[in-house]
Amino acid sequence: MSIEIRIDKRIAAVEILKQFENLLEIRVDDKIYQVDLMHNDEGIFSILANGRSFNIELVPQSKAKHYTAYTLYDTYDIEVIDAESRYRRNRSGISPLTSENTIASPMPGKVVKIQVKAGDEVKAGDTLITISAMKMESEYKSPKDGKIAKIHVSEGSTVDANQVLIEIA
Repeated sequence: MSIEIRIDKRIAAVEILKQFENLLEIRVDDKIYQVDLMHNDEGIFSILANGRSFNIELVPQSKAKHYTAYTLYDTYDIEVIDAESRYRRNRSGISPLTSENTIASPMPGKVVKIQVKAGDEVKAGDTLITISAMKMESEYKSPKDGKIAKIHVSEGSTVDANQVLIEIA
């Protein structure tokens, strides 16, 4: 099973390749790791990977599949992006891959309509592009006020998962 995990602004593709009890072989993006994962207490995990030990506390946030991860020195916002959350985001018109400056397609599809052109001023929430995927059309909206810097696709073109569609300055 493959999922995506958003850690602050980075999105990592994660797949469990093998599992025997607490021993896992996982792929993160294109790198494979051998991991010993133990769930110690409520939300506390001990991870042994590549001869190093990590302790992480995961605290659920108010939104489903959102967590705050605490390590010894750092804190991270985490979101688990699985098939269900991708579907919900597509229905709401918000891409999990949309950052402050880009709109990206969460899955393969076809560009149905581009509502803007390079140089256009946009407001947060304006619909920028419509993508058809899995027999469903999804509108993607601007995450901020700004100016369209670049459009990477054209109407009728096919797009890949994670492909940047529009950049906003």
